[in-house]
Amino acid sequence: MGIKTFNPYTPSRRHMTVVDRSEITADKPEKSLTVSLKKNSGRNNQGKITVRHHGGGSRRKYRIIDFKRNKDGIPATVKTIEYDPNRTANIALIAYADGQKAYILAPEGLTPGKKVMNGATAEIEVGNCLPLENIPVGTQVHNIELQPGKGGQLVRAAGNGAQLMAKEGKYATLRLPSGEMRMVPIKCRATVGVIGNGEHALVNIGKAGRKRHMGIRPTVRGSVMNPNDHPHGGGEGKTSVGRPGPCTPWGKPALGLKTRKKNKQSNKYIVRRRDGKALAK
Repeated sequence: MGIKTFNPYTPSRRHMTVVDRSEITADKPEKSLTVSLKKNSGRNNQGKITVRHHGGGSRRKYRIIDFKRNKDGIPATVKTIEYDPNRTANIALIAYADGQKAYILAPEGLTPGKKVMNGATAEIEVGNCLPLENIPVGTQVHNIELQPGKGGQLVRAAGNGAQLMAKEGKYATLRLPSGEMRMVPIKCRATVGVIGNGEHALVNIGKAGRKRHMGIRPTVRGSVMNPNDHPHGGGEGKTSVGRPGPCTPWGKPALGLKTRKKNKQSNKYIVRRRDGKALAK
């Protein structure tokens, strides 16, 4: 896969790029593994906007992904690699030997016809899912559980992979894509390999309409609003924020303010933060 460009027959096409979907092998999803999505345009049960800039967008169905991978000892064959509009990664349709079908995140190098396996007895091959205690140190993994049996929660976006750095006692130490070093229970499962579609991060949207198709509405800077709409608003011409630091529309500090709690329970599992500093115990 690579990045596809276009001839500039309109101004918006000049810089617009898309991912070349040469590895996609199916146009339509498996009907039994899809459910309808209801749009709420960022509104709560009272009809009030709680998340701004959401609304519109193309209709799409949600693909049910098997993040748990708990069907052990039964080999599965990869049938297709498919596009998923709900995530950056591509997905793979697998069919188990007993006939059951499931969607999994498609790692780099997984192609139709290959076999995948779940469980402690699985081999260390791309697409296989097994507990961290059975994976060699140094292996790249993704779709990592935080609690045994809960299903993968870490490292699920396109092009991402975590490296298993060490195993000691009840915990395994992982280096996450952010650079953070974190301990995870050694009984937790992870899938071998790096998630595919890594070129996703290089795509240039190119035009406003493409964002609207994604369900993202326009974002307006506070500095161009009026004072009654935003703390940054007002003044003649270009003006500074006029405050000690940037604010949200409701006057709360923004852009750089650390919001993680000092005494958060999971701090004890973080060996080194993503900024390179050791976490204070």
